[in-house]
Amino acid sequence: MSQYQVKAGPEAFLPPAAASMGVILPDPGECHIEGRIAPEEEGYEYAARKFLEAKVPTIFPGPLVLWNWNENATKKAKAIRALADALPARLIPMADYRPKYPKIDAEAEINPNHPNLTIWHNKIDVCIFVGVHCHQANLALKIIRGGTDCFTMAMCAQAGHEDACLSFRDASVEKITKLMDAVNKLKKEGVKSQAESFVQIKMTSSGRVA
Repeated sequence: MSQYQVKAGPEAFLPPAAASMGVILPDPGECHIEGRIAPEEEGYEYAARKFLEAKVPTIFPGPLVLWNWNENATKKAKAIRALADALPARLIPMADYRPKYPKIDAEAEINPNHPNLTIWHNKIDVCIFVGVHCHQANLALKIIRGGTDCFTMAMCAQAGHEDACLSFRDASVEKITKLMDAVNKLKKEGVKSQAESFVQIKMTSSGRVA
């Protein structure tokens, strides 16, 4: 049986979880590209090229970088903003999906897990998740792959995400910067951004959305 490839969809109404199809997570120093394990350095160039080829490249910063809860989150927020400016790319913050006790607004808590609507509405063809909690990212990436043709990437603070088309692990300021460096390198080599005009949602250097 040929290796299962985690490609941009739409794949199916109910796509299989990539892990159930034999896709494994990368070890430190590695990434996965469409289900195959590759050196991390290859992933930076691949991701940068995908971003520059996109008409609507988009970064989805999650609560782990939107909330100014420690110094490292602030540094990551600044690096993400620099990456967005370098591409250029849209910044669309993920909703605050924490349950609100003692009363939970089911509509508000469930709606963030319909990311395909955001993809369709904004015609996003390439995106990356950064700072999104794993349980949220795993479900969201699967929904996007199942119902849209968006090429998804994820920079995970832990071991990565099988259901992204491309996934890095152990997210850090240095790794976000390496991705930006790969973008700048390709630009110097003559690769031009295909991004259409857009309006960014402003994220301040403190990591908060303005």
